[in-house]
Amino acid sequence: MEHFDCVVIGGGMVGAASALTLAQLGLRVAVVEKYQPKAFSPTQSVDLRVSAISLASENLLTQLGAWSQIAQWRLCPYKRLAVWECENAYTEFNALNIEQTHLGHIVENRLIQLALWQQMTSNHNIQLYCPESLTSLTQQSDKATLVLEQSTITANLVIGADGAQSKVRQMSGIGLTGWDYQQSAMLINVETQHPQQDITWQQYLPAGPVAFLPLSTPTTCDDKGEVSNQQMSGQASLVWYHNRDEIKRLSALSNKQLTQEILNTFPERLGNVNVIDKGAFALTRRHANTYQNKQVLLLGDAAHTINPMAGQGVNLGFKDVKALHEVIASAIAHNECWYAPEVLARYETLRRNDNLLMMSTMDALYTGFKHPSPLIKAARNLALLAINKVPVINSTVKNKALAYACGI
Repeated sequence: MEHFDCVVIGGGMVGAASALTLAQLGLRVAVVEKYQPKAFSPTQSVDLRVSAISLASENLLTQLGAWSQIAQWRLCPYKRLAVWECENAYTEFNALNIEQTHLGHIVENRLIQLALWQQMTSNHNIQLYCPESLTSLTQQSDKATLVLEQSTITANLVIGADGAQSKVRQMSGIGLTGWDYQQSAMLINVETQHPQQDITWQQYLPAGPVAFLPLSTPTTCDDKGEVSNQQMSGQASLVWYHNRDEIKRLSALSNKQLTQEILNTFPERLGNVNVIDKGAFALTRRHANTYQNKQVLLLGDAAHTINPMAGQGVNLGFKDVKALHEVIASAIAHNECWYAPEVLARYETLRRNDNLLMMSTMDALYTGFKHPSPLIKAARNLALLAINKVPVINSTVKNKALAYACGI
């Protein structure tokens, strides 16, 4: 049986990033993943699954050598973020208010994963097991044994970065708390009448919010396969929250029919659109009762799934990665046994409260804007108006909240 300092189960964005940060500390790491990310071509359609990458996440990806490759492929920066329910309470956040050139980038999840994989394959401290998956996990006093479909390996540390349905979490006997929101979200990629924009926005409607995220426009080719100079005006990802039956109905429509539904529901500022692709998923909140069981740690969606309303899911996962790196780096620097359970417990101390804060904030916004009471509706719109118009609130609460969301 081959032994590793650390085995990461799950080679997605968070798993790959954690493997690279630990390999940078000189640890020998194995990554177990069932599927290899698809290669990139500039003419590929933009994937439905995208993330709003914060400044803090961008810094981490830069540190890992992945960001420059992502920038060469495609991404879409945004400088402004707007939220509103009523037009007279429209509130906008701007990168200039926190002395930044941008607030973040909208990037396809697959491209983030692919750029991280490029770094992993060239790192001599990382061994990839792909295609491969975990079948059983047992823990001894100082190591864990992992039986994979085709081999068996051991490790001092096992990282569960295998998503919301984490096998590592289940095999470690770690429980969950949470609930279903009884709603679904529909992701819709569209061509837009307007050119690529520098803003992402969200309007709260009685049935749930609708949101706009700008996307990079793919390269187009002519019939001969040569790059065309004619580009579409722009592309965007729309997010439509509604009850599950309505999302199921919308998902069954043709692209032309769905386009008309969008024009009837989304604000006029969207302009004309043409639906390219669509998909839907149920909204859930899940939080592991603990992030640690002996030599096992949970990161990312394996530890916490959040309402996607503000696009903070993967950013929280990257914060997990950074915290774990800091804990282990500090232990190594102080000649501690870096994989001792009491050392690994520091990771949860660093991350649990911050994750709970973000989860609770998203839930408060989600619940608050769905409440039908006219008094509560008036109060929330007054609050938005105050954030935007009252100088003291604008320069303190608003900018501090923006800086926190950006991770700076």
